[in-house]
Amino acid sequence: MLIEAFSALTARKNGPNIYDLCDPLLLGPGGGDAHLRKFYKTAIANPLLRPVLSRAGLPQLADPATFNALRDAIIAARDAASPDWLAIGRPLAALLDQVPATHPKRNPISAPAQPVALALIAKIIGACARHLLGSYAKNEFIPCYAAFNLIGDPDFRGRDLLVALQGLDARSYKNSTLLFNLARVFIAGGPAAAVINPPWHGLAERIWSPVQIRHRSAYYDAFYAEALMDFLGSGLATPQQINTTRNVVERLVNFCLRESREQVPNLLDRKPFDVVTALAPSPHARFSRFFANIKADLGFALYVPDCDTTACSFSAATQFGSTDPILDQPLIDFYAGYQIGPGNNREMLTVPINDNIEFDGGIVTWIENMAGDRPYGNDLDPTLNLDVLEVCFRNFDRWKIAEQPKRLATIRNIVHFQRRLVETGAFADPRSHIYYLPELYCAYVGRCYAALRALPRGQQDAIDPDGTFELIRSHVLDYVRGDLLTAEINAFDAALALLALAKLGAEPDSFAPALACIARSFGEGGFGKPFKAYEWNKMKTPTRILIGGAEVTSAFVLSALVHARQALNAAGR
Repeated sequence: MLIEAFSALTARKNGPNIYDLCDPLLLGPGGGDAHLRKFYKTAIANPLLRPVLSRAGLPQLADPATFNALRDAIIAARDAASPDWLAIGRPLAALLDQVPATHPKRNPISAPAQPVALALIAKIIGACARHLLGSYAKNEFIPCYAAFNLIGDPDFRGRDLLVALQGLDARSYKNSTLLFNLARVFIAGGPAAAVINPPWHGLAERIWSPVQIRHRSAYYDAFYAEALMDFLGSGLATPQQINTTRNVVERLVNFCLRESREQVPNLLDRKPFDVVTALAPSPHARFSRFFANIKADLGFALYVPDCDTTACSFSAATQFGSTDPILDQPLIDFYAGYQIGPGNNREMLTVPINDNIEFDGGIVTWIENMAGDRPYGNDLDPTLNLDVLEVCFRNFDRWKIAEQPKRLATIRNIVHFQRRLVETGAFADPRSHIYYLPELYCAYVGRCYAALRALPRGQQDAIDPDGTFELIRSHVLDYVRGDLLTAEINAFDAALALLALAKLGAEPDSFAPALACIARSFGEGGFGKPFKAYEWNKMKTPTRILIGGAEVTSAFVLSALVHARQALNAAGR
């Protein structure tokens, strides 16, 4: 890394840099949109980034016409009362399309020589559980971390920038998307790229950035709670750990249903409905004072609830046996208002940057708050829709879904959306996903499949009369065994693959590559952390923002090993 940093700091400046372009327009006093100026000073022109990007010249800007087109676009974004974002984005979109679109290149791997002993599996499960419980004891919550990667997402191209600039709602979020992607064209292909985006092993990206924003979300709490419930079901917890774990899970679930609760209008009848917001109001999100102050500067002044956090929170609470009245609301009725159908609700989907897939039947991401705010516009993610199905399966009787044809139709439409995604093979394409990687989609298919198969046969047939889930299971298993596990992976990749295999009922022999990777990586985290931090989910706007942490890796490894161990024991291994 020192060599790469030296190269970036001493590189020959091959054309105007971002500061030559933007300093005269956005630094110092002046009029126009105050947030655009503030964002530039905070995120782009800060003293840590400036030395790295000062040598990152862009040869194309030596052409006066190209330079002036970008300059005029920034001036329009700064000064226009109602900017024409399509016109503003066009010169930058043309440059973005010249940025190389590179996904990780994984080397083939050979089959592991020896199986992993059950004793080692139990040891790793215990270490991951202690990590999560210890983190909660230290912090009074289990943290997660966000890191900005200015290299951007490889699937986010010029036309996606134009879609985003038009479809996002909040001007501050458009500002940050514009300037982050402007920085991207200066970084890509030059020495700065190796500093900002060093190579990693496997699919899920390492979260290595020196600036990581620690925070709390109901979405994370729901999955931490689910992992700890897996630990309780493993038979490996001591009596003291059982009591401690139950107490922690109860607090995590309560955070989801109480501190993170928000009332919004149901789009179908405008009546109030209780959902779960991803970032609870201060001080519950647990941002440091520094990051709490600059959150608005970065374009995140307003955060609204989302369908995924609500689904996962309801699911965790249901699994824990919560009796909170919020769970009695038929969430499927609420989701029906956010479902895309032929000629129905299509205008709600304003940021379709994954339009290589068919959206009909899918549920969009963001929920309108009581004030009618939708700062991020709306997008549609396939993995989120698996979480919607999973929580509906767990509450099938409670919400009387079989007795209500409209509710059953809503579910079947989501199932058909998933069928098309898998039949076409689009589920394995990173471009199809807004917030996740294909490997995480596969793990969540397993989670959803297990919840479906836990229902009585009659209810399974009512949900899936044409055997769609067996078709999905077959395609996902083929991908995990024939693609994901045949090349280089890291511990997080391995955990997701193992979750998919175990929950989809794959033969235990297929677990070997994932188990070997987890065993080989055990202890890599250092400072008492079993594993390193990897990309769990991400955002593609305003730039590539990675979400994860060492605790996240521990949670997924814990769950994967618990389910794999159960399958191995059942098979007499």
